[in-house]
This record gives sequence, structure tokens and C-alpha cells, in this order.
Amino acid sequence: MATRTISITDEAYDLLKGLKRSERDSFSDVILRHYPRKRRSSEVLKEIGECDELASSIERASKEMRGARLREVDL
Repeated sequence: MATRTISITDEAYDLLKGLKRSERDSFSDVILRHYPRKRRSSEVLKEIGECDELASSIERASKEMRGARLREVDL
């Protein structure tokens, strides 16, 4: 695992230290817990499994978004 050295303020250090769950918890663990990687919607949907109600809701929202028009605003 590669590591990087970063400079942070004492205030940020104290905040991160306070968020550690145990002595074994690293600052990397704290940061990744609060800022997880972005996931694709397809990954989330695979975890959820089949759900007809959710599929219908997504389909309706998608159709609404495609049909939406941007309005012009005079400044």
C-alpha cells in the first residue's frame, strides 16, 4: 500500500483524531469512512436486487428529466 505525506492544521488533526473509533483505526480509515468512493448506480442496483417499484420510479424520473426544458432567466 502506497502512502503519502500531507500537511494539515492542528485543528484538522484533532478533528480526525477524535473521529477514530479505536487506537487501531488509522487516519486513512477515518477519511475513507467519511468520504467513500463514488459508486455507479448500476453497482447500487445490483446490491439492492430486483425491485419493480424502484425500477418504475427510475423510469418515470428519467422520462421526466428527458422532457424537461431549461428556462431562460434575464439578469
